[in-house]
Amino acid sequence: MKSRSKTDVSFDTVAEMFRKTELGDAKAVEPLGAGEFNTVLAVTTEDGKRYALKVAPSDESRVLTYERGMMRAEVYWYSVMRGRTDIPVPDVLYSDFSREILPADWFVMSLIEGVHPGAEKGEDAERLADRLAVMAASMHKVRGDAFGYVQGKRFGCWHDAVRSMTEDLIADGKRKGVRSRRGEKLLAYIDKYADVLNEAECRMVNYDIWMPNIIVSQENGEKKYWWIDPERCFFGDRMADFVCLEFFKPFREKTLSFAAYNRVADAPVSATRGEEIRWAVMTAYMGLLQEVEKHYRYTPLMFGWWRNVVSSALVYRAGFKVLKGGK
Repeated sequence: MKSRSKTDVSFDTVAEMFRKTELGDAKAVEPLGAGEFNTVLAVTTEDGKRYALKVAPSDESRVLTYERGMMRAEVYWYSVMRGRTDIPVPDVLYSDFSREILPADWFVMSLIEGVHPGAEKGEDAERLADRLAVMAASMHKVRGDAFGYVQGKRFGCWHDAVRSMTEDLIADGKRKGVRSRRGEKLLAYIDKYADVLNEAECRMVNYDIWMPNIIVSQENGEKKYWWIDPERCFFGDRMADFVCLEFFKPFREKTLSFAAYNRVADAPVSATRGEEIRWAVMTAYMGLLQEVEKHYRYTPLMFGWWRNVVSSALVYRAGFKVLKGGK
């Protein structure tokens, strides 16, 4: 999809990058995937092997505060998932944050051949919801020692972290001449529910469990679910990942996800009022993110702009409906 954040990368630049990796000489390059932030390319080398090359935005004036240095968090997340969970993720084969070849971070990973869920005929929605919740539960077993974005500021409690994250997005909007009144409303709710938010344990969170970030491959006649594009990861409240699981369903109706999650989780989700409030805060935060993000990535002539307008309105409404109800 078109996005103003993406870096243009020529074939000559790709060839230079691959000479540095020593993975082989680049022979062919083609766009890969439908990502909206980074430039992602499929690179074929002279020996016929195929790799995925990912390049971060080179103009940091076109990214949100939390997105600065975000690619480093992605490489870190892959390393943690490979070392501490059984979640299938690509191998990171080479990463370069020196910005010597071009003014952007980049890395090369194994290219996973497969399809996104829904692209296969007869994709079983219940089976998929089950699998994604199990993957989230496995990831949530990874604990952190401070709350916040991996590449950003870290805090001793979840209230302080999510408040800072919200303040940053509000400030990002102001840099574009936009005041987010709904963001300011969310900030008030964050302070109102500070004690509830601070019940959260510090866990690894993905916060981007969308179908384009899952690849389904076939292995020995069985489906294998790969997780990609974890740029939004942070250490925080695991309720944040239930925003995307069974997206648009009210928290208490995510029964498929709860059942699957609790089969493997080290701490079950019981759909308590406190958990619902914490989910609602991160649902409204998603609304703020989408509201502000469109001013950086798109123009009103792009599909992404209007998709974000509609989606942010819906998730704001879902979050605020819960939060206005009190404890």
